[in-house]
Amino acid sequence: MYIIVGLGNPGKQYEKTRHNVGYSCVDAIAKENGIAVLECKHKALIGKGYIDGEKVILVKPLTYMNLSGESVREVIDYYKVDETTNLIIIYDDISLEAGALRIRKKGSAGGHNGIKNIISCLGHDTFKRIKVGVGEKPKGYDLADYVLGHFSKEEQKIMEESVLKVSQAVKMLIKEEVDAAMNRFN
Repeated sequence: MYIIVGLGNPGKQYEKTRHNVGYSCVDAIAKENGIAVLECKHKALIGKGYIDGEKVILVKPLTYMNLSGESVREVIDYYKVDETTNLIIIYDDISLEAGALRIRKKGSAGGHNGIKNIISCLGHDTFKRIKVGVGEKPKGYDLADYVLGHFSKEEQKIMEESVLKVSQAVKMLIKEEVDAAMNRFN
């Protein structure tokens, strides 16, 4: 069983923002695989289903980004999965150009508060992650305003393609093709 978590913030005002790209990816994965992510449990919206024959739990934490680890910890403990092998976190990254992907097996938070909280709650940084580029903050912009802002029309098209790539990357990670996924998508 795999736990696939898309980071974001709950609420209409945050839909389709840069910081909610993890939610968007989980929504696309759910749609593609016929999984309803509607059950409110473990401080999250969750959905249970299968991807290529592997049981998965799709998770959208409702704790707001900076406390995502609370929800992730509850889900991991409840389903008793090994987070070092069977957890995939999907989130936004401002150090990557819009639409670019980076897959990693472990690593620091890189300044991302949601990942920082997950690392704190898990007690380590060894878990699979897919970083989705949302573009660098323009000079003079406030970081919070930028990540909570919406994509331009051009960026929206790029991000739609990127979300589909994330779904393909998740399938490879579930098949334990981590290195192949890194070579293909990084």
